[in-house]
Amino acid sequence: MAIMTRWDAFHDLRGAQDQLNEMYKLAAQLRGQQASQSGAGATSAPAWAPPVDIAERKDAYVVTVELPGVKVEDLEIAFQGGLLTIQGERQLTPDSTDEQFHVLERRYGLFRRSITLPLHVQAEAIEASTEDGVLQVVVPKVEEAKPKRIEVRAVRALTPTTLDAPQSAPTDEEQGAAGRGGGVDAMREHGHIDSAFTE
Repeated sequence: MAIMTRWDAFHDLRGAQDQLNEMYKLAAQLRGQQASQSGAGATSAPAWAPPVDIAERKDAYVVTVELPGVKVEDLEIAFQGGLLTIQGERQLTPDSTDEQFHVLERRYGLFRRSITLPLHVQAEAIEASTEDGVLQVVVPKVEEAKPKRIEVRAVRALTPTTLDAPQSAPTDEEQGAAGRGGGVDAMREHGHIDSAFTE
């Protein structure tokens, strides 16, 4: 009994396309490496951009960057005008000179990520740490200005009666005279009672 297999006309084309994609990736990686080795990397565009997570806490913004294989001395972090810039380089260091790559999917060369953050942060208190190839940058927020409570004081207003009051307490004789009509004469003298008023 004969066994028949179906021929796929696109199988060879798909294989060729996969090989071209791999060659394109490898060429892009090599271009990035050549730029960094020739010293032109500073003026050329970065070869890759690491993935970034940005989170917000009550007191700070937290930026987490995946940078496996990147040495601390190859990192540079700056903050200016609300822009946090993380840049550096991941170097390709083969184990030996006769090593030949067949697949090169990891990214190498210069990288840079710039993240715009609000201006109400404490630039001088930014902290960065790295653990297991993960960089974490903590950008503290500025404390919100709390409203100041202003105490209201009651001011006693001077009334006309307190202005005309005698400095010393009246004697018993003065009080008696005031009770017998002296009070009306005093009121008339000060203009509080019309002169046509009769007792």
